[in-house]
Amino acid sequence: MKAMKATTVNKSVIRLLKEKNLVNDKLLVCINQLSIEDLIAIKLELSANNINNRLYGLPVWKNLTNLVKDAIFKYAYSATRTQMEAMRLLGLTANHFHKLKKRYDPISYFED
Repeated sequence: MKAMKATTVNKSVIRLLKEKNLVNDKLLVCINQLSIEDLIAIKLELSANNINNRLYGLPVWKNLTNLVKDAIFKYAYSATRTQMEAMRLLGLTANHFHKLKKRYDPISYFED
């Protein structure tokens, strides 16, 4: 059987955030108990608190799809061994995958 050469980052977002001391196991347990909708709402509320609850003029709704796609792309890129596996996971053609790879730049996200 031919060994597969890893062509993706093969690094977890959780591991990266732990290395940067941004999360710990206790926080991850708490996060695991929340829905993705709750996490997004909490993040928006915390962001709004920093600017006196004034999100006016920020196109949050318009950019929501891009925010979610960025997160999912980073997960797929880190959770798979090859770019082909990431493409299959996301249901993308090679051409579309490579365009998104340039746009979201997952490699630089995981670099130190």
